[in-house]
Amino acid sequence: MEFPLGDYARGAAVATALVCTSPTVRATEGEALPDADALTAFLTRHDLRPDALADGRPPSPADVHQLHLLRREVRGIIETETPDHAAAGTAVLTGRAGRAPVLRQDGDGRWQWYVTTAAGASLADELAAFLATGLAGVVRTLGHERFRDCAAPGCRGVFADTTRAGRRRYCTPERCGNRLKVANHRLRRSLSPSTPQGA
Repeated sequence: MEFPLGDYARGAAVATALVCTSPTVRATEGEALPDADALTAFLTRHDLRPDALADGRPPSPADVHQLHLLRREVRGIIETETPDHAAAGTAVLTGRAGRAPVLRQDGDGRWQWYVTTAAGASLADELAAFLATGLAGVVRTLGHERFRDCAAPGCRGVFADTTRAGRRRYCTPERCGNRLKVANHRLRRSLSPSTPQGA
C-alpha cells in the first residue's frame, strides 16, 4: 500500500470514520463492522485497496478483530491530551508496517513524499500506517486542537477536524448534526404557543 504524505486529510477522515463504527459511538445502532462483509463495504466506501487483500482475497474474521483493536488505538490518539502524546501514538502505529518515506513524482509530474507499507503486512498494519500518517499530518499542519469530542448530546464520538475553517462540531455530521437539528426543531415547536383556532 502506498499513500502520499501530503494527503493527510484523507487518512484522518478514514480514521474518524473507523472510530465512528464502534458501538461505543453508535450506542443505538450497535457495531458497524460486525463481519468481513461489513469491513469490505467500509474499505470500498473509502476507496481503499490494501495490498493485504491483493488478488481478490476478502477480509477474514481475524482481519475484522484486528480492525476492532486498531479502532481503539486510533481513538486513543484522537483523545490524547498533548501533541507530543499524539505524535508518539502515530509513530507507533506507522511503525507497524510503514517504511521510510520515498520521494518520487506523481502522475502530474510533481514531487511528492510517499509512505509505503512493508510487503506481507497485515490489513490492520497497512491501515494503521495510513491512518496514523493522516493523524500526524493533522497535528503538524492544523494543530492538536483539531482533535475533538462530538458536540452532540449523548454522543461519545471523537474526530479529526480537517475542514478549512476548523469549525466542525460533530463526529458524523449527517447523523449527529441532523439528529440535533431535528431535536432542536421539535423543542421549538413544543415551546411555541399554539395558534388559536380561527386565527
